[in-house]
Amino acid sequence: MWQIVIYMFSKACEYGIKASIFIAFSSYNGTRVSLKAIAKEINSPEAFTAKILQDLVRHDVVSSTKGAYGGFEIEKTLISSIKLSHIVNAIDGDAIYSGCGLGLHICDEDHPCPVHHKFKSVREELKDMLENTNLEELALNIKSGASFLKV
Repeated sequence: MWQIVIYMFSKACEYGIKASIFIAFSSYNGTRVSLKAIAKEINSPEAFTAKILQDLVRHDVVSSTKGAYGGFEIEKTLISSIKLSHIVNAIDGDAIYSGCGLGLHICDEDHPCPVHHKFKSVREELKDMLENTNLEELALNIKSGASFLKV
């Protein structure tokens, strides 16, 4: 059942989450990161990463500074307040909370798909996780070596 959840995020959203974690990690170290560095770290095409970062800037998840010493960063005091749900909403919207587990266009309590009732609890757990996990927690796990963005 959890494999279904993995495919609920678009590729853009996966990259957005990874980029945000990397930017938060770098911001803790007092470093702005370039588009090129982010794309390399998250293994994403630069042009695609640029579009994702535009969405994240537009939704106030990350900030950008232009110029020779520019790049992307997150103010240290804000890192703990940015939840994974903010990133998901910025990239994919809120369809993850209501979409059908099998991708049907109509799937609700009145017309459920075969996995609707089982998937409902998975979706609720996912929502809880996204709303209760912040970038600080994830960035500090990278910093401590407890988790990794790439292997």
